[in-house]
Amino acid sequence: MATIEIENRTFEVDGDGFLVNPEIWNDEVATLFAKLDGIDPMTEKHWAIVRFIRKNYEEKGNAPMIRSICQETGIKLREIYELFTLGPARGACRIAGLPKPDGCV
Repeated sequence: MATIEIENRTFEVDGDGFLVNPEIWNDEVATLFAKLDGIDPMTEKHWAIVRFIRKNYEEKGNAPMIRSICQETGIKLREIYELFTLGPARGACRIAGLPKPDGCV
């Protein structure tokens, strides 16, 4: 397993930078991973997306469909890509502490 260090904290990640142990995720971890992606600060819209993704993961064991994210948060797809330049899977799901979603290249 690979590790990354962010602000003196070390995290085990897979080869794509997703947390190996999603159960260690919390708001602080999300903020640190967001900073790593150049997102600082996290806005209300960032948090709305990340919290919905995290809630879906905890309830269903996987990442939600992008359409569900847009419907639930009221944020359009284009804006999600503006908020998370790496996209909803690689960016938002990683910040939400999920394992790499299926179909994420």
